[in-house]
Amino acid sequence: MSRPGPRSLLAVIDMQRVFAEPDSPWAAPRFTEAADGVLRLLPAFEERVTFTRFLAPGKPAGAWRAYYEQWPFALRPPHDRLWELVDELAPHARHLLDAPTFGKWTPELAGRVGPEGRLVLAGVSTDCCVLSTALAAADAGAEVWVAADACAGADDASHAKALQIMDLYRPLIRVVTVAEVLARVA
Repeated sequence: MSRPGPRSLLAVIDMQRVFAEPDSPWAAPRFTEAADGVLRLLPAFEERVTFTRFLAPGKPAGAWRAYYEQWPFALRPPHDRLWELVDELAPHARHLLDAPTFGKWTPELAGRVGPEGRLVLAGVSTDCCVLSTALAAADAGAEVWVAADACAGADDASHAKALQIMDLYRPLIRVVTVAEVLARVA
């Protein structure tokens, strides 16, 4: 496996209160463990970090209408506390990307990674936004590493299944550990 270096970007996916707070319908049970992994990764990437936030659209369109009929609690404006990054990570978010989609592989993120870049993913939810971002980035030609122990899913089984699915995409997507990423940075 090649080493992360100047071409590597860490994307911290959706480490927001809506996924952290235990009483939230979207709580990821292992959010704290994922946040610990993210905190371990941050120093190795310095300024090459992008934090993302999932935000509800002002007016859902297409299939998103049915989605928000199922999750009406989430139709809140972008400044709502629900969408804030958690306190322990917010101070590290010098570069923030907001999107009303599961996948965060936007032109902005692609530009930060570059045409020959490597994207290291961490965050939530492994089985939704991390997976969607990884697949789109890999399709676009980015080398993708998913730091499994810096991610959390809707539950342990969904997390494991998503990691297994992403690992099927080798060598485009590699499921690694925080320790493996850090060993290649050092």
